[in-house]
Amino acid sequence: MKLRDSGMPEEQYWETLFDVPSVIDALGIDSRLRDVAEFGCGFGTFSIPVAQRISGRLLAFDIEPSMIARTRERATAASLSNVVLRECDVMEYGFGLPVESLDAVLLFNILHCESPDRLLRHASRVVRPGGHVLVIHWQYDPRTPRGPDLSIRPRPEQVSAWAQDTGELCAEEGMIDLPPWHYGLKFVRLRN
Repeated sequence: MKLRDSGMPEEQYWETLFDVPSVIDALGIDSRLRDVAEFGCGFGTFSIPVAQRISGRLLAFDIEPSMIARTRERATAASLSNVVLRECDVMEYGFGLPVESLDAVLLFNILHCESPDRLLRHASRVVRPGGHVLVIHWQYDPRTPRGPDLSIRPRPEQVSAWAQDTGELCAEEGMIDLPPWHYGLKFVRLRN
């Protein structure tokens, strides 16, 4: 199921809306992370830099064949062999990965979907205890140049409540400011 209000602008413009290295630094994405999944890879804006920093595989999912193709092009151009791309409806079927098999799941600009609680449950299942679900989203501010309609744009406290409702995720720290237009949240997977 394609997510509501999920259309992508032109790639060059999209890339201007993020300070990708700062986002990755703020979320602690580095070589301590082995296998990571990204839901909604889009143009590969975060996929390629994340894959360059982690020590294992980046499993990048998208429902759009054109987004998978573009991310594949970028991974090939960067000579990355650790990017695994999957065209999949994660909302409907989950990640299709073993339980507790990943160090982290990235949910970037995606939790305005129809069932964010369901997506967070899918993510929490595949993250190992002590691993992370890392979220960024557009600030709840009408001045942002993009992002979903404010009526469906989640505030940080809403995302935190949804994560807590999984019974498996706990906020590791408060909201992280990711200028110019985003915020971030880090959730740790609780031990059983």
